[in-house]
Amino acid sequence: MPLDHSAPQAINPALSTKVDQLNAQLRHHSATDVLRAALQAVPDLAMVSSFGAESVALLHLVAMIDRDVPVLFIDTEMLFAETLVYQQEVAERLGLRNLRIIRNPETSQRDPKGILHLTDQDACCALRKTAPLQTALASHSGWITGRKRFQSGQRATLDFFEVEAGEDRIKVNPLAYWQPGDVAEYIAENRLPRHPLVARGYPSIGCAPCTSPVAAGEDPRAGRWRNSEKDECGIHFVNGKMVRTGALS
Repeated sequence: MPLDHSAPQAINPALSTKVDQLNAQLRHHSATDVLRAALQAVPDLAMVSSFGAESVALLHLVAMIDRDVPVLFIDTEMLFAETLVYQQEVAERLGLRNLRIIRNPETSQRDPKGILHLTDQDACCALRKTAPLQTALASHSGWITGRKRFQSGQRATLDFFEVEAGEDRIKVNPLAYWQPGDVAEYIAENRLPRHPLVARGYPSIGCAPCTSPVAAGEDPRAGRWRNSEKDECGIHFVNGKMVRTGALS
């Protein structure tokens, strides 16, 4: 089913106020400050990580604060082999003690030949990514994402905290204001392992069938669902509607 990008659903007023206050208080603070505040303000906070091109920076920040934070990794069963190996390497290197690998048990039944992405990319993402993530997040009142404003598209107006419409859940974007150079510098300074596909021209890495290398000068996410209007997998939508809440004017 195609995603509906129409107006977002009603937002819990109490959460909206809380998000606005957190954004105002932390507007000029560091990612580490945002994470510490989030872990204090949001019970049962989890982190969602793709273990992609830039994921290791945020994973390292979280691990330095609390290695017991649940880290949810969605195995769509269409990931690059390099991503699966990298996930194991990074988890061991950072000492992540609460890594949870999430899969949708209905995938083999609903897409037995593994070709749904050829006819309906949105449905494939919903089956393999959105549905299992929503199930995994049901017991959490907030989650940490690695989204950044410089990734453009629908991310250009991100703030540190957002309310997830219809879910009474807060999303935390500690790296919202980081620039491409900040990520690379952090990874280099902390001698963190890079995803092996980065050196092969993949600055943004998703499922293998829907990710291609990016040429010099292209948007970093140009290789995701190339030659289509799609630019998000759907995990930042609720019931098919994009969430654009929590921003403080």
